[in-house]
Amino acid sequence: MAKRAGFILCLVVCALGVGASHARADTPPPSAVIADGVQIGSVDVGGLTAPEATAAVQDAYFAPVVLHVGHRGVTLSPHHFHTALPLGPAVQTALTAVADTVVPLRPTLDTKLVAKWVKTLARKTYRAPVAGTLLLRHNRPFYTHAHPGRALRPFPTRMLIRDAIAAGTRSVIVAPLKKLTAASVKAQPVIVIHRGINRLFLYKGTHLVRVFPVATGQAAWPTPLGHFQIVVKELNPWWYPPTQDSWAAGAKPVPPGPNNPLGTRWMGLSAPGVGIHGTDEPWSIGHSESHGCIRMQVPSAEWLYTRVRVGTPVFIIPA
Repeated sequence: MAKRAGFILCLVVCALGVGASHARADTPPPSAVIADGVQIGSVDVGGLTAPEATAAVQDAYFAPVVLHVGHRGVTLSPHHFHTALPLGPAVQTALTAVADTVVPLRPTLDTKLVAKWVKTLARKTYRAPVAGTLLLRHNRPFYTHAHPGRALRPFPTRMLIRDAIAAGTRSVIVAPLKKLTAASVKAQPVIVIHRGINRLFLYKGTHLVRVFPVATGQAAWPTPLGHFQIVVKELNPWWYPPTQDSWAAGAKPVPPGPNNPLGTRWMGLSAPGVGIHGTDEPWSIGHSESHGCIRMQVPSAEWLYTRVRVGTPVFIIPA
């Protein structure tokens, strides 16, 4: 009787074991999740499965980097620099880590590609400084405002890009720029010749220094209008007849002296054959009597000669 009871008990226990085994086979084991507060690099992966954690970290570390150069925004992808993440070992470590653990993650990238990209960006965003420009306004000289330029600073920009990719965090990077100062415009001598009234005005910058009566060209040989500059200065010059002009046909060169048509000073302009000079015909001053040049009284030409230089701008206007 005892043997029979033991046999029945064995059958019951075995049946229960088989049923439990079938129950376990029919129900899949729960997915392993990462403990709360665990981070892989900068990304919180607590409560995520391994695939979910992998996707979350990839989304964060491969998100575009936004760079501002002045008012211009530039977006770049970490993939461009061959960025790689050692995610497999990091996720496995996170699955077994206790709560609030930070699993380090160190991406790798090609720093030469970063340097090349920044160099191209620096070239595209370079802005040269613009110096002030000398112009005439209401027949008087004035200077336009200078505008500074800018240049990207390559090394710190490379470091900011590298650090953003390595950290896996994304905030707008403000590219460091170097301000390029425009060359200052110094107050220089400026000559303005009013052809219609036969007057020469000398300015120092925008300040009027002195006004001289002059002779300008006859109707047949008018003094040219425009913006020129002094290109040569000669003390006690020779006068050579312009061979291309009929009025000088047969004329001979004249050495320095009281009969020299140029007086004692010659300030040649960038207009061919035209210059500011003294004269041996002082009666012509104040009239349109020359063959295109600007004549002055000899003492006036000598005074002006000492106050201008090669490069001095000369504006010749109608009135």
